[in-house]
Amino acid sequence: MEISLKKISTNKWLVEDGEKKRAKVIVYLDDQLVATVKKDRSLIQLLEAAKLPHILSPVVGMPDIHEGFGLPIGGVMAAENLVSAGAVGMDINCGVRLLVSPLKYDPARFNQDFLRQLIREIEREVPVGLGSRHQQSLGLNFEKIIVEGVPFLIKQGLGQPGEEKMIEEEGCLSGARLEVLSDQAIKRARNELGTLGSGNHFIEIQMVEEIFDDELCQKWGIFEDQICLMIHTGSRALGHQTCIDYTNRFFSQQSKFGITVPNKNLAAVPQDSSLGQAYLSAMAGAVNFAFANRQLITHLIRQVFKKNFGPQGELRLIYDVAHNIAKWEEHQKKKVLVHRKGATRALPKNHPLIPKVYQSTGQPAIVPGSMGTSSFLMVGLPPAAETYFSINHGAGRAMSRGEAIRTIKLKDFESKMATVVYNRPFKMIVDEAPQAYKDINLVVETLVKPGLSKKVCRLKPLTVIKGT
Repeated sequence: MEISLKKISTNKWLVEDGEKKRAKVIVYLDDQLVATVKKDRSLIQLLEAAKLPHILSPVVGMPDIHEGFGLPIGGVMAAENLVSAGAVGMDINCGVRLLVSPLKYDPARFNQDFLRQLIREIEREVPVGLGSRHQQSLGLNFEKIIVEGVPFLIKQGLGQPGEEKMIEEEGCLSGARLEVLSDQAIKRARNELGTLGSGNHFIEIQMVEEIFDDELCQKWGIFEDQICLMIHTGSRALGHQTCIDYTNRFFSQQSKFGITVPNKNLAAVPQDSSLGQAYLSAMAGAVNFAFANRQLITHLIRQVFKKNFGPQGELRLIYDVAHNIAKWEEHQKKKVLVHRKGATRALPKNHPLIPKVYQSTGQPAIVPGSMGTSSFLMVGLPPAAETYFSINHGAGRAMSRGEAIRTIKLKDFESKMATVVYNRPFKMIVDEAPQAYKDINLVVETLVKPGLSKKVCRLKPLTVIKGT
């Protein structure tokens, strides 16, 4: 398949392969990023998605795009009456939350020995691998977590009253039912609440390195050198198993709906079918589990900060946003199910879906960098309507994990990490090295230059905790 890229405006490209499609395919790339999309099948996956029925035009690729399961990571598609589990992805509601403290960075106080101590204390509270003691020891009802999400945890004293309003969907996507989740999915998830997981998931202690929008930062209570905390994780095995379960079911039953797909991983059914409705309910359950997971991790880290810093260790939630999810929204004067896979919703000010507290500013959009590199707090602008108000969810991989393990050397890794304190030996995290990812500054600027989003502040990592 020969793919062509035609530049149609600043950082905006039309993708074509000469075959008939139902929707256009648009990808947003800086000129320097064009070569990165030719290394994998990500553009092919966008083109395949554009052949699905009931799809709005365009299907969109973000600047951090790379090959994934079904829809590429960094892919966005909107459908009038279609749902695809593979277009949401394996880690349902993988997402990011940002918390800020009253603390100001002081290199003498936040020296490397102290930061290592903080890492050890956080790891004692938050399991970074498989399994968790918290759900059982706290006596948390699994079905309540699935159905009610964060509000249930706050009622149990595991959060600050009212902070659910700083979470997308207020921490609970409606419609979740336990019975639509498979026994295997439930079994795998029961002991995972309050765990970080592996891969690109992380907990970082950060500082505000640079402010780009003084007015927004003042409104949000953000100041230069402020100590922050970022948590990036999702629904763990619950989302993974749910994606597998429903992809298999969709593929086996789609013929009765007259649907054919280019590959099994994009299997889809009408959203108003009983099977489509079952998936959306199961997805909502995984979404709520993921919101609750980040909430419980926050509660556990708050205890560590309180012990070390007293009242100055208070961690206030700025926002918690999903980047693997399907949501009902209105676009092009139609009610559509927007599938965002590795893409962050970035609503501009006064958008009807924005939480009241952010109506006058726009919804905070959190874009983490790779390990050891900067992260950004962003906000969407009205022209982002052309991306269904979506921006990139991170830097995006530039190397496969295998390539990173084969090619990245210890000395190069250490030079990139510089003064950042990390928790795992090089051999265990080399596939997550900064060199394995695209330049986060370049990726962010790709959407800033055409006016789709703007930077609010840049965050510099002081420590990074990775799972195993």
